[in-house]
Amino acid sequence: MDGDPEPGPEPGPKTQPRRRSRDEMVPFGRPLFEDPAARALSRVGVVDVGSNSVRLVVFDGAARSPAYFYNEKIMCALGRGLGETGRLNPDGRRRALAAIRRFQLLAEGMGLAPLTAVATAAVREATDGADFCAEVLRETGLRVWVIDGAEEARLSAQGVLLGWPEARGLVCDIGGSSMELAEVGNGQVGKRITSPLGPLKLQNIKGGKKGLKAHIRATMEDLATEMGRDHKRLFLVGGSWRAIARLDMERRGYPLHVLHEYRMTPKSVRETLKWIAENDIAELRARTSTSEARMTLVPIAAEVLRQLVKTFRPGEIAVSSYGIREGMLYEQMPERARNRDPLIEACRFAESRDARRPGFGRALYSFIRPIFRGERAETRRLVKAACLLHDVTWRAHPDYRAEVCFDNATRANLGGLTHGERIWLGLALLHRYKKNRDGSRFSELFELLDQKRIRQAESVGKAMRFGAMFSVEDPETMARLKWQPKKKVLTLRLSPKGCDLFGEVAEARFKALAEALGAETVVRRSSRF
Repeated sequence: MDGDPEPGPEPGPKTQPRRRSRDEMVPFGRPLFEDPAARALSRVGVVDVGSNSVRLVVFDGAARSPAYFYNEKIMCALGRGLGETGRLNPDGRRRALAAIRRFQLLAEGMGLAPLTAVATAAVREATDGADFCAEVLRETGLRVWVIDGAEEARLSAQGVLLGWPEARGLVCDIGGSSMELAEVGNGQVGKRITSPLGPLKLQNIKGGKKGLKAHIRATMEDLATEMGRDHKRLFLVGGSWRAIARLDMERRGYPLHVLHEYRMTPKSVRETLKWIAENDIAELRARTSTSEARMTLVPIAAEVLRQLVKTFRPGEIAVSSYGIREGMLYEQMPERARNRDPLIEACRFAESRDARRPGFGRALYSFIRPIFRGERAETRRLVKAACLLHDVTWRAHPDYRAEVCFDNATRANLGGLTHGERIWLGLALLHRYKKNRDGSRFSELFELLDQKRIRQAESVGKAMRFGAMFSVEDPETMARLKWQPKKKVLTLRLSPKGCDLFGEVAEARFKALAEALGAETVVRRSSRF
């Protein structure tokens, strides 16, 4: 945004993926948030004028994995009745203008650069859409960019890439008046298309339920002809999809209520859609705390999803809380920011802001790395994240620090994490502060991991717990670890200073680490190091 009075996510030529620099590939290169170009994006406000809702989101923090500094939504239903009248819903238009007027004042109060605002299907299709945008500009000074369906699909897909740089599959974004599809892979957005399969628009289809189903089926077949059917993963974006995913969680009794990166199988989706049809919508709404305006659209959205899964036959379905608004932020990122790992960048930023010794996470990772050198790259990435976060909750009361660590990892706004990885990371951090997890209130979440992953996370936590005993300076100047996994021998070599630091508590923690690894211990004290 950087001072441009009329920023807009206008389409342009896409750059080719470049080779990453060594600084970006090493585990702990220069933090992105120290880059002036990234700091220019440290607090960004965007307004999404949709067919069903109008929302302001202000992003804050590390540019590659920002936190939600402010998030407000008004369910205006601008697109209600559009198919019959060709015009925006009058009451929705009034409410949307009032919301945008409020958002602009909030942005001024926060000292933000000019807001970026986009409008989607309802405004672009309504005969009075241009008049509405002119009224917004006149009343608030905010220019609303009306984007076409292909651009809407691209921005939504970019939002998915913000959270999953390695995402590969088909992104499906459902709004009130339209549904967009876009291919993603290799960090790029490919083919994209729009359709009139938004629940608000589908309310006007004639022929009752039979006519609605036939219309959805025919439209979906046309989409499949254009986009192809060979997409192993489907990424769902949009409030109606999230409402259905929340109902899937309710039906399954799923314990982690984080919608982002929630996974469903086609079979699970079919069972949930049948369950929705067999139950009272008002009761389901009460059980999931879904808004009445959103729940009203769920039955129609459910029929769209049923046909979507049947037509495209994905192997897995993932829910993305990131969409067009996050795509607007991604649009403004420099290419070097897009290439970064969102998880590591978020953890770096958290450490710089909240840790007692910012930068020690890097040294801690180097110290314990010998134990985990043979693990897969995905696991080593989580070990890096754990080391960066190992001390960010130190202000919590000591009796609850382990629990706060777990909550921080499993419920924080972190991108690039599956639910299993969230729990693994939380468990590692829990064991950073607590020797055992007996009687934990998180036990039902632990059940989402197999025993091997639980033991692995415990080992990481106890390794960090031991390494933190050498935090007076770089641990590797005090001690070094050697792990022989086949022999199950853990060797600790101590420098003269390290010998003095290796007191009773440190020795007990070293033994606890060895027990977690099922290892014998060897301690060597060196006069030279």
